[in-house]
Amino acid sequence: MKKLLSPTLLLILLIGCTPQKTEEAEAESSFEVPVDYYKLDNGLKVILSQDKTAPTVVVAVYYNIGFRIEPRDRTGFAHLFEHMMFQGSQNLGKMEFIKLVQQNGGVLNGSTRFDFTNYFEIVPSNKLETMLWAEADRMKGLDITQENLTNQQGVVKNEVKVNVLNQPYGGFPWLDMPQYANENWYNAHNFYGDLEDLDAANLKDVQSFFDTYYSPNNAALAVVGDFETEEAKQWIEQYFAEIPAAELPALPDISEKPQTAEKRFEKEDKLANKPAIAIAYHMPERNSTSYYAMGLLDQILVQGDNSLLYKKLVKEEGYAAGVGGGINYLGNMFNYKGPMQWMFNLTYDNDVAADSIIQSVDEVMMDLQENGVTQEMLDNAIVKMRSSLYDNLGGFFGFGRADLLASFALFDDDPSRINEIEPRFKEVTVEDVNQTIDEYLVKRNRTILTLKPLANEN
Repeated sequence: MKKLLSPTLLLILLIGCTPQKTEEAEAESSFEVPVDYYKLDNGLKVILSQDKTAPTVVVAVYYNIGFRIEPRDRTGFAHLFEHMMFQGSQNLGKMEFIKLVQQNGGVLNGSTRFDFTNYFEIVPSNKLETMLWAEADRMKGLDITQENLTNQQGVVKNEVKVNVLNQPYGGFPWLDMPQYANENWYNAHNFYGDLEDLDAANLKDVQSFFDTYYSPNNAALAVVGDFETEEAKQWIEQYFAEIPAAELPALPDISEKPQTAEKRFEKEDKLANKPAIAIAYHMPERNSTSYYAMGLLDQILVQGDNSLLYKKLVKEEGYAAGVGGGINYLGNMFNYKGPMQWMFNLTYDNDVAADSIIQSVDEVMMDLQENGVTQEMLDNAIVKMRSSLYDNLGGFFGFGRADLLASFALFDDDPSRINEIEPRFKEVTVEDVNQTIDEYLVKRNRTILTLKPLANEN
């Protein structure tokens, strides 16, 4: 699975910084993302968000198919198909889509996530029509041949070997933890794909998958940046409107039953020379008050060198050089739909016992449960969350904005939710956070996975 390109440019958003703002001044300083949302007759969801800051434009197409609902006995199929989308279409030959973008001064990427597969291009704004035409061309139909399938099966299998099987800490914990923490197969299978399943894919599977999941009524198109709205709408109608809709199958049940007891597992890694540990807690229901409270607890507990777990595990105990973590290791806390874990992990020295780390974690959690968070802690968490949110919205020439707009269109049929994120966090109270701690940051709701290194053993 390709990872999204790291942000290389952050749009600095001027937010009022006068202390003790009045409510009126606070409202004036808030940044609101422009959202123009509509649907074509074939069901394609279209989101336009104009931004004249730079002469560039983002075109992002998100398909409502991710790891979770790929077919049984075809693990890794959603990811395999991500590769197939670059193998040629009606008017563009093999790899010509990539050449088209790069030769026009742009960058592109694609990725498979829990609940979607996405493709995006960032190009000079005068190339918007070209990109819309190209994306529509491959939505109309791919060059699905046995040669292309066999080639990409080999590419994906090699990617699995390089990134997971032959890599120390390969898949730890982003790929491993869902398989241990979840019970429902759709959430708990090997998302990257078992090699046998990848080999078993055939042309009929590929064609059926494309015809079903890569239809306009299963997709969202986001355009962000420097464009003229009416002109963009005209091009979108011209290139996408005639693509036929498909009959979509009923979605499988991806729910998880509440966990009632702590789970502990150990994984051996023949290539690792230091042990590692990951601890995951099941998340509250998406968009609930507790969901937003967990977002703030993530800031309090693990984000930054002033977080409680960093201070405890790194500064006080010296167990590790750092602690990583968050909600949704394959994106962020907003661009997923199904069950999710809040998780953190660290690598530590061989002479440290995993139980010592767990005990230190328990001390932090117990202190939160007994004393709760203060208003000052909550206020600081909101400042950190707000900074992270605006970095995301402005990051990478506007791709962060396109990502949230397309995700909210797919999952909620409401991309304007992008402007409700900050207000929802500000509505969270100390009582909400403390209630969330008592309900979710408890042992019965967590899974602990330790990695045993074998590289130093004879």
